Amino acid sequence: MEIPPWFRTAIQGRLDYVSARIEHHSDLKRVRAEEKKAFQVLFAGMDMERMPEFDVWEDKHHFKQAIMNEWLYLQGMKDGFQLAVELLSNPVPFDDDTLINSERNEPEA
Repeated sequence: MEIPPWFRTAIQGRLDYVSARIEHHSDLKRVRAEEKKAFQVLFAGMDMERMPEFDVWEDKHHFKQAIMNEWLYLQGMKDGFQLAVELLSNPVPFDDDTLINSERNEPEA
């Protein structure tokens, strides 16, 4: 089943909005500062300007992580969408009358 373009656009908009909120979250700022400090300690004695290979690797690493996160998110959305469609297509009839009727039709022990 293919996801309609309007749904993809809506989900991408929601993802962008949520991502922006997360970027400014105080917990993430704290974690980011801790990560930066650990990075500085790790490479304290090295001249990063002489390590262009590291910059290339880091860019590729972050790009890979972003792609993986996007794919995981989209797969979750596809799964959720398929579940919603299936539930809406084949609703399980359940209400108080159904419960009462099923209890009346059960054989007594």
